[in-house]
Amino acid sequence: MGILSILLWTPAAGVLLLVLTPGRNVQLIRYIAHLFAAIALLLVCWLLSIYNAHDAELQFNEYFPLNPKLGSAYALGVDGLSMPMLALATLLTSIALLVSLRLSHGVKGYHICMLLLEFGMLGVFLAQDWALFYIFWEVTLIPLFFLIGRWGGKRRHTASLNFVLYTMGGSIFMLISLLAVSQYDLEHAGSLMSSMHQAAQDMPRIEQILVLLGFVIGFGVKMPIFPLHGWLPLAHVEAPSPVSVLLSGILLKMGAYGLIRAVVMLPEAAKLLQPFLLFLGLFGMLYGGLLAWRQSDLKAMVAYSSISHMGLVLLGIATLNQIGITGAVLQMTAHGLIAGALFLLVGLLYERTHTRNIQDYSSLIQVMPRFTLFMTLTLLAAMGLPGSVGFIAELHTLIGGYTSVAGIGMKMGLMAFFSVSILIGAAYAMRTIGLLFTGPVKPQMQQVDDLQAPELLAAGMLVTGIILFGLSPGPLLDLSAATVSKMNGVISQRIL
Repeated sequence: MGILSILLWTPAAGVLLLVLTPGRNVQLIRYIAHLFAAIALLLVCWLLSIYNAHDAELQFNEYFPLNPKLGSAYALGVDGLSMPMLALATLLTSIALLVSLRLSHGVKGYHICMLLLEFGMLGVFLAQDWALFYIFWEVTLIPLFFLIGRWGGKRRHTASLNFVLYTMGGSIFMLISLLAVSQYDLEHAGSLMSSMHQAAQDMPRIEQILVLLGFVIGFGVKMPIFPLHGWLPLAHVEAPSPVSVLLSGILLKMGAYGLIRAVVMLPEAAKLLQPFLLFLGLFGMLYGGLLAWRQSDLKAMVAYSSISHMGLVLLGIATLNQIGITGAVLQMTAHGLIAGALFLLVGLLYERTHTRNIQDYSSLIQVMPRFTLFMTLTLLAAMGLPGSVGFIAELHTLIGGYTSVAGIGMKMGLMAFFSVSILIGAAYAMRTIGLLFTGPVKPQMQQVDDLQAPELLAAGMLVTGIILFGLSPGPLLDLSAATVSKMNGVISQRIL
């Protein structure tokens, strides 16, 4: 068994062990879940240490035929696109478990679902066979349905059902697109990502466009992009905060990750649809920012801001050039850290005050100085302040977008839309900082406890990553540079 299989099946082994553990032994259940999540994180750290960032090809490949007649296989591999996502997935899972210590009911089922969710997420980023990718994509639905539906808020059942129906609806379009491409893969008769790249080239242009639209719908629901975002605000608001950390930090990136793979597979169709994709990205940035600005519920504000930030990812993908796609990959990592930290901190605040209404707070700096420090830094990073990883991502995406559009009118329009969306993001971030941390202390907020040691550790890791990669983005850029360069070469060769 290779290192990737060990990594993939570590959470599954934890699930099996938890199933055999008596439900009344809560401390042992927590220990097992933390242990297997930590092992997965350590395995990814080891992978990072031995991964050759200068090699654009897949590394640590594993291949085992499953159905030779259909060409499906158990095929795993990592490159510069999947490597940062693996690190983010294992880190956020460990953090989500760390801040789940106050959970008091259904502890066994909760931790089983969390490890099963990690198993599905790792499978999506490791799979190099589209059939295997689709299986893991669907696996993530099961634990999320229960995590939201059982441990969520008052409208948890509606939220969980909406999430599953939206995602399954999108999955149908993705499956149809995969089947359409596989029909042209007659020589290899398989579903490996590498073989289906060649098959896509043999498709008529109109079919390539229809297939890419199917991928845009399928992956766009998960990202989400406008107007496929209907499930997101309710799911985020009703989900437990640790689940929201994973939902925003990783699950949304699965959609962006799949869309990048699809665009590289169908670059000619992407070039024809480029104006449409650019518009969706820019409109999503404005739309999400405006709705976030209007929210009084802190969780809803962060949820709508995710639509804006993922619109930035779509904009980077739609540029179809190296610097824009680099910006998209950076933004995926940046948003994972920033949104994860925001949902984490908002959830910890809600546990103490039992309100998410921003109007109920004021001058928390006097009673929660540690919380104030982390929340302020994260909100500043969310608005793209220089010195944060969000700024690096936005800068790359802006330059990539400016390079990709032709004509002074298009360039000015791009700059105007981009600038307004950034200003709106700054507006709701500064408004939140002002309402939370200035003014007189309200009586009901005078006895609120500040962050404790485990919470400080969880929030500190995320905020440290936000600042560290903002001040020194070189390692993060180098990690994906070779792979993005190779993707850009494939796109350029096909569309020129």
